[in-house]
Amino acid sequence: MIGRLFFRIQKEPSMPTYHIEMMEGRTVEQKKKLVEEITRVSVEILGGSPESVDILITDVKRENWATGGKLWSER
Repeated sequence: MIGRLFFRIQKEPSMPTYHIEMMEGRTVEQKKKLVEEITRVSVEILGGSPESVDILITDVKRENWATGGKLWSER
């Protein structure tokens, strides 16, 4: 039984894990729509099931993000 289950898991295409870093301030509703769309497009293009797509969102404070040598909190 374990061998069969293992074989079935190995047969499915491997799906991605997305790591998204963005400045804090987005609403839960915006994040929900973002992950729904990333999942939909991933399944459409790569195949597999929605349950196999992982998405990690990291909210970064403006004081912890810099571009061009300047913190975003100072812009």
